[in-house]
Amino acid sequence: MLSRTADQLYWMARYIERAENIARLLDVTWQMSLVPQTTDVANRSWLAALNCNGMAQAYLDRHGAVDGAKVLHFLAFDELNASSIYNCLRAARENAHAVRGTLTQEMWETVNSTWLEMAQRAARPLSEVDHGEFFEWVKRRSSLSRGVTFGTMLHDEAFHFIRLGTHLERADNTARLLDVKYHLLAAGLTSGGAGDYYQWGALLRSVSAFEIYRRVYRDVMTPTRVAELLILRDDMPRSLRTCLEAVDAALNKIANRHSAETIRRAGQLHAELRYGRIEDIFADGLHHFLTRFTERISDLGNRIGQDFLLPSLL
Repeated sequence: MLSRTADQLYWMARYIERAENIARLLDVTWQMSLVPQTTDVANRSWLAALNCNGMAQAYLDRHGAVDGAKVLHFLAFDELNASSIYNCLRAARENAHAVRGTLTQEMWETVNSTWLEMAQRAARPLSEVDHGEFFEWVKRRSSLSRGVTFGTMLHDEAFHFIRLGTHLERADNTARLLDVKYHLLAAGLTSGGAGDYYQWGALLRSVSAFEIYRRVYRDVMTPTRVAELLILRDDMPRSLRTCLEAVDAALNKIANRHSAETIRRAGQLHAELRYGRIEDIFADGLHHFLTRFTERISDLGNRIGQDFLLPSLL
């Protein structure tokens, strides 16, 4: 496959996944903001949402003090923020258009119609936006894209580049979300009791894991078990282990003469998650583990770019 085509398929998938992850993060932050709390605690939650995506400084440079409505607009609809949901879906559509001949008609129509509706939604005043409905719409459109990919595309190199982009982006976002939200909640910025339960539940709902947690553990939510579910469980769709299993498999499907070291590093990281224990992760420090994980994901992304793709501007 031409590197230009691989690059555009890979980034199309990453942008769609990134849009969904930002929607999930905003959804849980918005839900938390509805719980009775001080303004300081609410603002820390909104700042955490910015930190999770590495956009706190860009926001503060433009808007100064943290404000929930401004953060919502900045992360969801701001045309000047390259990582807003608006720009992620636009970039996904542009990449899809460039490789339209590689995609099935259903795949192209799904990505294109998502962008067209997003543009219509972004034209409305923020005060008229039903936030909960908008976040659910983004998640549904992302799920639809994945379903159409599985159901209509030949499972060839193009398919594997899409899968690679999706799961690399998902792994990075799950790690960032867990790191920022875990430390925000564990730092005692909640009222305890029912308030803690609600906020831990909101964190799990942000990755569609609340019902899964109740089914697997069947008792009260604890930080250790939340982390175990999102890091080490191989049956949890958004866990780090599941994501790295998919990344490892995709890389082996598209291997070329340059990619041996990239495949080795992906396989090593997958093996560490496969055979890791949550007790060891907490003993070394969860923050240290997640920071190191995101660094290794970034390294994989850079190496994938060198081995298979065109240099990326973003």
